[in-house]
Amino acid sequence: MEINWIAVGWIIDMTLNGLLWLIIAVFSLLLIDMTDSWTRKAIKWMDKADKWIRRLIDILLEWIENKNLKIISSIILLIVLGTLAQLGIIPKLIT
Repeated sequence: MEINWIAVGWIIDMTLNGLLWLIIAVFSLLLIDMTDSWTRKAIKWMDKADKWIRRLIDILLEWIENKNLKIISSIILLIVLGTLAQLGIIPKLIT
């Protein structure tokens, strides 16, 4: 009985390729899981910062409205909106 070395090589190749792809998949899943938790933490922090900034702007604009300071309010609003536009937050708020 002769051994078909091509078939043996093919079986060894398929086994090693399967093990290699299994190792790659495990590391990829670990990396995805780790970055997913980082992304969730970043989104929670961004939500807190967004709420804090909105509250600060509301308080500031309400104070200016109560004091009837139109020139100061326009300058401050110009600075705030200019900063938000430079950071690219205004297009995100619009969409």
